[in-house]
Amino acid sequence: MEILSVQFIFSVVILSLIYSFFKTSQRVYFLVVLSCVFVFLLHYTIFLYVIIYSLVNYLLGFKINKSDNRYYYVGIVFNLSQLILLKYANFAIDPFLAMFGDDIKLSVLSKWIIPIGISYFTLQGIGYLINLKLGWEKPEKDLFKFLLYILYFPKFLSGPIERSNHFLPQLNKPKYSLDIDFSIGIKVLLIGLFKKIAIANQLAPYIFKTLENIQTTDGVSVWMMILLLPVYLYFDFSGYTDIAIGISRMFGIEVVQNFNRPFLSENMTMFWKRFHISLSSWFNDYIFKQVSFRRRKWGVYAAVYAVFLTWVLFGIWHGAGWNFMALGFLQALAIIYEYFTKRWRARFFSYFPMGIKVWLGRLLTYLFYAISLVFFFSPDVNTTMSVFSRIIVYDESIFNQLIGLISVTSLSVFVFMFIMLFVELLEEDYSNIYKKIKIFWDGQQKRNMLFRWSVYSIVLTIIFVLGNNVQQFIYSQF
Repeated sequence: MEILSVQFIFSVVILSLIYSFFKTSQRVYFLVVLSCVFVFLLHYTIFLYVIIYSLVNYLLGFKINKSDNRYYYVGIVFNLSQLILLKYANFAIDPFLAMFGDDIKLSVLSKWIIPIGISYFTLQGIGYLINLKLGWEKPEKDLFKFLLYILYFPKFLSGPIERSNHFLPQLNKPKYSLDIDFSIGIKVLLIGLFKKIAIANQLAPYIFKTLENIQTTDGVSVWMMILLLPVYLYFDFSGYTDIAIGISRMFGIEVVQNFNRPFLSENMTMFWKRFHISLSSWFNDYIFKQVSFRRRKWGVYAAVYAVFLTWVLFGIWHGAGWNFMALGFLQALAIIYEYFTKRWRARFFSYFPMGIKVWLGRLLTYLFYAISLVFFFSPDVNTTMSVFSRIIVYDESIFNQLIGLISVTSLSVFVFMFIMLFVELLEEDYSNIYKKIKIFWDGQQKRNMLFRWSVYSIVLTIIFVLGNNVQQFIYSQF
């Protein structure tokens, strides 16, 4: 069932209401059944595979302790091996075997076992084992709760990547209020649907049409596409995240936040603390900190080494290909540059007003990320090179290209985009104004409620009108 379909949303709303009638001790089993049905409907082979995967990690968890590393390493090797076999065999293993004249293609495994969501649940499995090894938590005794941790349907396709020591305690000590949780959840779900349907889906045709016809596209159009890549990815991915958070809250479960006004970051270091937080923090805690600690005798070079290793792995996590490795490498370069030039930049910008420093940093950060996303969206290296080769080709005026952009998308999408980003700007830079607006929004007086429900009605209408233009979530491919 398509996650953006009316049938899916309606089903979730009804099921969350039914969920409230179950006893606290029965709710985990209800969610396990829902999650199993959801994953099974995606594809029966991935359902069977994830059940086996969960059982292996569940049983290994009881064998891991600080004094004996054997089962810990078995678990890490198991998790990484299955990820490599199902996701990277075509890129890394098959070419290696071909060098020896071997006709065996291990990539055929991914055709039997469709690796939907594998990048997400693998990181959750690895994180669980590391937490046990470091003594951050104890093994989960309840198999059904552990199954829910891995299979939980709102986050299965595209995260957020939950930590076991955040997710499992909520099941052991559940707190649920239908009035509060359902109300908050449905609002967040509505915001996510609006981001995805009213903004991301409307930008998608222009971006992918430009990429498909990159050889005949002029430089102005290419630059417009590049500048739209970050906002398209943001509203697409944060839209899914809000949907996942909203649905989860309707069932009384709080999953981690994944975004925190990333485009108001003044540098890439800050940006990655605000964008795809669950992934970047996972790599920071389990890769960067562990590697830099083990290499601490290297001094400052330990951090440099750990940064490059972390971000290259970060890029590879997104997919098998040189483009993704380049994406990670670029982020590492930017963060290393910011680390070594921090004092120089602080001294240089001390001569300028704070507003110039802040906004110049934000603009440069956005531009750098936009350019690096060419590697993310391009299907191969040739397309990436074509994009960069076309940015200096000017065939038509900017005015004509703006008209072309509006004709492919819609002027309304830029209005929606501006409103959403403007609200984030108010929350970030003008908190007093934002608080006053929020007080008015939450007010229980008749005029406040009339205004609030009028906005909800408009948003629902827009979602239903534009909902036929279905576009896959970008991060569901990982």
